[in-house]
Amino acid sequence: MKGIPVLVALSLAVPAAAQTPAPPAPAPVSPMPPTSVSAQAQGTAVDLKIEEAVARALERNLDIAVERLNPTTFDFSIAALEAVYKPALSSTFGQRSNVQLPTSQLVGASILDTDTTTFDAGLNQNLKWGGSSLSVGFRNSKIDSSNVFATRNPSYQSNLTAAIVQPLLRGFKTDTTRTALRVTAINQEISAIQLDTTINNTLANVRNAYWDLLFAQQAVRVAQSSLELAEKLITDNRARVEIGTMAPIDVVQSEAEAATRRQTLATAEATLLTAELALKRLIVSGTNDPLWSARINPVDRPSFSPEPIDLQGAITKAIADRTDIAQAKKTLESNDVTLRNLVNQTLPALDLAASYGLSGLGGTQFERQGLGSSQITNTIPGGYFDALRNISGFDAPTWNLQLNLSYPLGTSAAEAGVARAKLQIQQTQAQLRALELQVATEVTTTALNVQSNLKRVDAGTAARELAQKRLEAENSKFEVGMSTNFLVVQAQRDLADAQITELRALLDYQKSRVDFERVQRTALARAGISVITGATAGGAGGTGSGAATAASAASNAGGRQQ
Repeated sequence: MKGIPVLVALSLAVPAAAQTPAPPAPAPVSPMPPTSVSAQAQGTAVDLKIEEAVARALERNLDIAVERLNPTTFDFSIAALEAVYKPALSSTFGQRSNVQLPTSQLVGASILDTDTTTFDAGLNQNLKWGGSSLSVGFRNSKIDSSNVFATRNPSYQSNLTAAIVQPLLRGFKTDTTRTALRVTAINQEISAIQLDTTINNTLANVRNAYWDLLFAQQAVRVAQSSLELAEKLITDNRARVEIGTMAPIDVVQSEAEAATRRQTLATAEATLLTAELALKRLIVSGTNDPLWSARINPVDRPSFSPEPIDLQGAITKAIADRTDIAQAKKTLESNDVTLRNLVNQTLPALDLAASYGLSGLGGTQFERQGLGSSQITNTIPGGYFDALRNISGFDAPTWNLQLNLSYPLGTSAAEAGVARAKLQIQQTQAQLRALELQVATEVTTTALNVQSNLKRVDAGTAARELAQKRLEAENSKFEVGMSTNFLVVQAQRDLADAQITELRALLDYQKSRVDFERVQRTALARAGISVITGATAGGAGGTGSGAATAASAASNAGGRQQ
C-alpha cells in the first residue's frame, strides 16, 4: 500500500443526509471545535505540532530537568575525594611553664622553673602515583630555665625534617581512595547514560501522548457526527409519522439510539481531556506554564507510509546503542575496579619509610670553671639565628631508612572479599548476557507489533469503506420502503465503529513505530545489575583518614546504580 492521506477514517465524511443515496463530497479534516466540557475547562486554543511538543519537552519537562542535575552532583563527590591529594599546611604555637622541686644537687636551683615556647609548621601531601605520602616539618622551641648549670639560657632548638612513606606492594597500584575516585567517575558516566534514558523515554512518551490526544480528538468528531446522523434520523422519522408512513414506535427507537450516542460523546470528551492532561504533564514546566491553562490542538496528522523493517540490523543496533546495556557495561567496569582494589588488599603491606633531618642549636652560651661549677668565666652571645645557621650548614644531619612488613597469617578478610567479588562479577556478566537477550526479544516483539498494526490498518480501511457503502445502501432502501429503521440505525452505528477502529489502528501503527525506535536506544525499565559496593578496610599507607572518606563516597556513589 502506497502513501495515503492520514486519518483515512475521517477523510470520507459520513453522509450529511440519511435519506439521500449519494453522500456529499468528503470535507478535509479541520481542527475540532471545542466541546462544551473542554471550552469550560480550558483556555484559548494553541495549535501544536509534534516536533514542537518534543522541543518543549526537552526544554521544560521536569523529569528531564531533575535528571540533568544528577551528573553535576558527582563533580562535588570527585572534588571531595581529590581533596585527599591536596597539600595540607599545619602550624602550632604554644607556651608551657613547668615548676619542679629539686630532687638532686645537680638540678642547679632550689626551685627549677622552666618556660618553653614552641612554634612549629608542617606540610603533608598524599600522592596519587604509587600511593606515597610526603611530609615536611619545621619545629622550633625556646627554653628559658632557672638551672644555674645550663650551658645556654635561653636555648633555641630547631629541626627541619622531610619524610616519605612509599608502599611497595599493598597500596602501590591502587588503594581505597583511588578506587573510590575511579568508581565515582564511572558512576558519573552512568548518571549521564541515565539522563539519555530519561530523555529518550520522555520523548517517546511525548510522541505517543500526542497521537493519543489526536485519536481522542478525532474520536469526539466521530461521536459528534454519529450523533448528528441519529438526530437527523429522528427528524425524518417524525415527519414520516406525521404523514402516516411510519409508526410512532419507530421514533422512540431512533430517540433511544440518539441518547446512547450522547453518552458515547460524553465519554469521548472526558477521554479527550484526560489525553490532553497526559500530554501537558510531559511538556510544561509547572502549573504556571501558559500552556497548562490552554487548550491544545494537535495539527500534525500521521502519515501512513509502510517501510520495510530490518530486524537483524535493528537488534544489532540496539545491542550496540541501548542505554541499559551501556549502563550494565559501565557497572561491570566499576566492579572490575573494585575487584582490583580487593586483590591489592590481599598483598603484604611492605612500605619503605625514609626520612632526613637537620638540627640546630642556638642561644647565649655560658662557660664555667669546671664541671658542676656555677661560676661563669665567659659569656658567648647567641640567639635563634645560630640554630638556623646550623641547619643551613648541615652541621647535624640525621637520616633514617627502613622497611616495614605486615602480613596476616591464615585467610584474611581481603581474600574472602576477593572470592565474593569474583562471584559477583560472574553474576554481572551473566546478567549482561541475559539483558542482551531481553533486548533482542523486545526489538523482535515491537517489530512484530509494527507488522501487525500495518495489517490492522489495511483491514480497518476496508471495513470502513464497506460500512459506508452499507449505510448508503440502507439509506436508499429505506427511502423506497425496503429497509427498516433498525437496519439504518445499525448501519450508522457500524460505520462509526469502523471509523474508530480504523483510526485506532492507524495511530497504533504510529505508536508502534515510535516504540520500535525507542527499544533500539533505551528501555523503560532499568536493568537490575549487581554492583560490588563493599571494600576491605585498610587503605594503603599514606592515605590516612582520606581512605575512610573515599570508602564512604564510593559506597554512596555506587548506591545510585542499584
